[in-house]
Amino acid sequence: MELFINNHGSKPIYEQISDQIKALIIGGELQAGEALPSIRSMARSLHISVLTVQKAYDKLFSKQKDELLEDYGIIKCGDEQFKALDREDWITCRRQDYEWQVLTSDRKKAEKKYPKAMITPATIDEIMLLYVKGEQG
Repeated sequence: MELFINNHGSKPIYEQISDQIKALIIGGELQAGEALPSIRSMARSLHISVLTVQKAYDKLFSKQKDELLEDYGIIKCGDEQFKALDREDWITCRRQDYEWQVLTSDRKKAEKKYPKAMITPATIDEIMLLYVKGEQG
């Protein structure tokens, strides 16, 4: 993962980092299950403070929890429903406890195709967790 930092820009470095990682995730360039670099290794590679990277990661995983992406949705289902999902309808998934959480980029299409499934709008935080901790099918 290659990030670019502008030390002379008006945007704080931690925001530059979090914005770029968010764009990589939403754009599909950061693959499901691919781990983010450790805080120390990212700080080393960008020649910045560990605290700056920690602040960027904190922003990614906590501050934007309520920001919804209207087109994306999370399908929550059991094993049988998961097996019935068409692979072309989802991006990534993960199993948590006794249910599957499946990310789709077209929530409205999924709601029509799977009317009995529980589908909710996806937040930035949910999308990032699915990408970082999920599995590609």
